[in-house]
Amino acid sequence: MNVAVLLLLGLGLLEAEGMCFFNRTEEYCVCYNLSQESVSSVIQCLAASVVEFQGGELERYVAFPISDLEPSTIEMLGSLVIRKIIFGDLLVPETLLARVLRFFSYTQVQELVFESCVFEGRGNWDEMADRHLPILSLRFHNVTSAPLTGREQDFSSLSSWLETLQELAVTGSHVTSLPCGIGRVFRALRSLDVAQNSLGDESLMPTFCDGAFPQLQVLSLQRNNLTSYHSVCESVQLLHELQHLDLSQNQLMADPSSSCQWPVSLRIFNLSDTGLDEVLTPLPPSLEVLDMSCNHLRAVDISLSSLKKLFLSQNMLQAAPSIRNYPMLDTLHLDNNSITELPWDEVKLLGHLWDVAAAGNPYNCSCSGARGLQALARMGHLGQGWPQDYTCHSPPGYQGRLVKDVPVSVLQCNSAAVIVPVCVALALLGVAGA
Repeated sequence: MNVAVLLLLGLGLLEAEGMCFFNRTEEYCVCYNLSQESVSSVIQCLAASVVEFQGGELERYVAFPISDLEPSTIEMLGSLVIRKIIFGDLLVPETLLARVLRFFSYTQVQELVFESCVFEGRGNWDEMADRHLPILSLRFHNVTSAPLTGREQDFSSLSSWLETLQELAVTGSHVTSLPCGIGRVFRALRSLDVAQNSLGDESLMPTFCDGAFPQLQVLSLQRNNLTSYHSVCESVQLLHELQHLDLSQNQLMADPSSSCQWPVSLRIFNLSDTGLDEVLTPLPPSLEVLDMSCNHLRAVDISLSSLKKLFLSQNMLQAAPSIRNYPMLDTLHLDNNSITELPWDEVKLLGHLWDVAAAGNPYNCSCSGARGLQALARMGHLGQGWPQDYTCHSPPGYQGRLVKDVPVSVLQCNSAAVIVPVCVALALLGVAGA
């Protein structure tokens, strides 16, 4: 019982009565508004791998005395199978969090999540100096806290733990900047997600300063206040290990004179829904995935020998890009453009291309146009949307008809291929008869 009480006090003892519900199949336990009277309910959660605490305030426990643990309690905490803890809809006094967090060093918890929480005040993090935690993933979503500026000393006290952290997400939390000194603490961070915040062009350069996030491989800047394609490029140049960059849902403006080089390590680049009307170069030569869907592209004329996946849906393309420029391409999405015909002669030469999505285009169902799509479908290359979303726009006789229903026999589609040989044969017979 004392372990359960400790977990409630350390992980979020709440002020209203509630119960815990344990899904044994999912090994997921959710506790609602627990109190000391219902503390026995949390016992069943000790067998779960994921525990979620929802609702309540922790202010009443700010002055609660938290003493060092007995060896038997430490041993019991170490035997628990809990790997992930979620706190939701909580008012969290930071001073209490600072005192409690050190107890996680005795557990095997690897992921800590805060959703819709308010962090109040400022804690004393000195007790965390030189203390290691097993937590490798830390996530905050829709949280409110004091600004990070001027809190470098707090992060320094946490450095023994933070320098081993591998995943960090701070999303939907109105973040406007990440000071350079904070980024230098995260020595082993592989993934940083700061989507849905208020980061602007001027805040990126100090965030990714020299020495910050040296091992970063995945960076999401989705849906911030970024506007300059060139400034973003310059800001991430020092991220030499960066492999995946997401800039989607920012309204970027291009600088035609820009020649900024993206990190050569970049493999996955998401520029969807960024308002661009052209594919800007240079791009990383080893790029494997490029997503430029939901933009204003009228043509795509680039060559990337290593590209495997190209997403161009919901643009203004009049024609499909030349597939010969992407010899390794296996995925091509062209849905909802203004394309009238796919380059079948190119498609059939590329054995790697197996996933083609091109629904919602105004197809010209002349024989060459319909035949190419039907052939792709027979080969199993057309993905979701076939056949119901592939309709003819022209010629008038086929308008509104499904592409799959267009007849493409040799006689109908290439009468010359039949008539000319017949005529030649008749002429020869006539000569022979004479």
